[in-house]
Amino acid sequence: MNLRIFILAVFFSCVSFAQKDNSSIVDSVKFYLKNSNRNMSDIGGRLKNAKRAKKLSEQYDLDSLKLKSYLELSSIYFDNNKNFKLNINYDDVLLLKDNHKALKLAIRLNDSLSLAEVNKNLGYYYFDISVDSAYYYNNKAEKLYRNLKDNFTTALVLLDIALLQKNDKDYTGSEITSITGISLLDQLDESDEVIMYKSYFYNNLGILFKELSQFDESIKYNLKAIDLKKRLKGNNTMLIDNQKNNLANVYKNSKDYDLAIKYYNEIFENKNLMAERPDFYAIVLDNYAHTLFLSQNYEQLPGLFLKALRICDSIGDSYKTIVINQHLAKYYNFKNQKDSAKYYAYRAKDIAYPNYTDNLLESYAVIAEVEDDSIAVKYYDQYITLNDSLIKNERATRNKFVRIQYETNKIEEENIKITRERMWLLITSIVLIISSFLIYIVIHQRNKNKELKFIQKQQEANEEIYNLMLNQNESVEEARALEKKRISQELHDGVLGRLFGTRLSLDSLNMGTTPDAIKTRGQYINELKTIEHDIRKVSHELNTDFVAGSGFVDIINTLVETQTNVYNLKYKIDHDGAINWDEISNKNKIHIYRIVQESLHNIYKHANAKKIKISFKLKNDVICLLIEDDGSGFDVHKAKAGIGLKNINSRIKEINGTLDVISEKQKGTTIKINIPT
Repeated sequence: MNLRIFILAVFFSCVSFAQKDNSSIVDSVKFYLKNSNRNMSDIGGRLKNAKRAKKLSEQYDLDSLKLKSYLELSSIYFDNNKNFKLNINYDDVLLLKDNHKALKLAIRLNDSLSLAEVNKNLGYYYFDISVDSAYYYNNKAEKLYRNLKDNFTTALVLLDIALLQKNDKDYTGSEITSITGISLLDQLDESDEVIMYKSYFYNNLGILFKELSQFDESIKYNLKAIDLKKRLKGNNTMLIDNQKNNLANVYKNSKDYDLAIKYYNEIFENKNLMAERPDFYAIVLDNYAHTLFLSQNYEQLPGLFLKALRICDSIGDSYKTIVINQHLAKYYNFKNQKDSAKYYAYRAKDIAYPNYTDNLLESYAVIAEVEDDSIAVKYYDQYITLNDSLIKNERATRNKFVRIQYETNKIEEENIKITRERMWLLITSIVLIISSFLIYIVIHQRNKNKELKFIQKQQEANEEIYNLMLNQNESVEEARALEKKRISQELHDGVLGRLFGTRLSLDSLNMGTTPDAIKTRGQYINELKTIEHDIRKVSHELNTDFVAGSGFVDIINTLVETQTNVYNLKYKIDHDGAINWDEISNKNKIHIYRIVQESLHNIYKHANAKKIKISFKLKNDVICLLIEDDGSGFDVHKAKAGIGLKNINSRIKEINGTLDVISEKQKGTTIKINIPT
């Protein structure tokens, strides 16, 4: 008992220690996650803490904390790309790998919020890599955030979708998505973030309506975007300047050159623009110069174009030089300086090929414009071929987003169907398991009832034997009482009467000295000797309990005699008189009786014996029961134990005895049973 208590104490101590240790690890991971929060400005420190949280949570397999670590790392990566552009040690491959781990964990943990965030992150990751993948993940994220009633984040995802649609020239789809996003933001309280993202939607609408040449609509949305950006807290000059540039471009395309120049000049009022944002300054300068060219104001040309080109070359931004080169080619062609026009036209074409298809198309048009005859025709044909290809792609794109959404919905429906089927399978399995369990219980209970009935019958049989033994004991006691009564009568009527008569005769002869008296006295003395012998005999008979222990022995003798008569067997029984059966418990005597009975039955049924021998001996307080037969015997190593032998074994175990079976084929069987008294 003390050992058991000690083991339990050690076990619970270990469990308690493990829980404390695990709690310490969880606290450490939470600490690192807290110190990697996006509100902190040190992105390097954030990354370091997030990596520590990831390492610990993976090492100790803490699923929920692993998921938080992956999401935190993603937020650090995207914040860095959006704002800082630092060379942090967390590459694209690792980001993608961790996001897919997070995706699996979120599904397994049934964490809808994390699942939505992972899909949003993957959508943002694929934005510039794969339009189809970006739209697929954004579409899933949008549905999840809608189900979570998170209007703000739903709008953020819709903005990415709208930009994807606009970039692939699905202007109608982009317009619908943008309006949907704005309507969601309109339902929220106006915070800086809500105002900022609403301005982004208006900016997108302004751009796509400009592409559709619906300039009035484009101007309206650009003005709304400028108004919203002016309402933002802090210094928002950069955002406002970007929007003014977009608005000025719309006025330029609508040939309202004066208003376009007005907004360009408002941007140039920022004297630090060149130093702070040289790339943007070059773009605005080129747009301004192009507007002057279109308005036939050539005084500052081509100087402004060349200045913008030099700025882009100095910062290594070749992409932005494509349009500047195109504008220079058109200017020099207008000035009839063909060599310069061709130089800049071909330079624009070379930079645009093969990655910037829209710019390449415009470059072909410019070359066709500045070249002569067959070369112009050649590039015009290339322009037509590329334009046809782009139109086909645009037509395909218009249906692509619908197809992706349809396929996504179809996958979701299939997942719902699979989930439903799994649920029904689970319910069916549970019903089958419960039914099987109930059937097992019923069968087990029936078997138990049969077992109980068998035990009850066995108990009744044991009681019958016990009653038989009691009756036998009563008969023995009755015989004993009768015998004592007989001896008492013998003493009283016989010996005592004779003693009394002899005593009276001796009293009369006590004083006589005659020969006759002496002779007579001698006769009486002999008579006294005879009486003494009779008394000794009676005393001996009284001292010998001739029926002691004879009750159980008689029961065994009766059983063996009855059974052997029925089975047509010859028998011999040896009883050791040293065994005091009165001191043996009734339980042991009942089991001995049953063992002898079962053995006789087995001998008759299986052995084909003619003779049996049964002996009871007492050795070192152990009753040794030996049952021998001259039957056919069997191989004890190969033969399967029957019910009879199993019953004997069961009874021997009940009385803490031992069993040894010795048998050979055609040589009979000997059963040795040792029973402690």
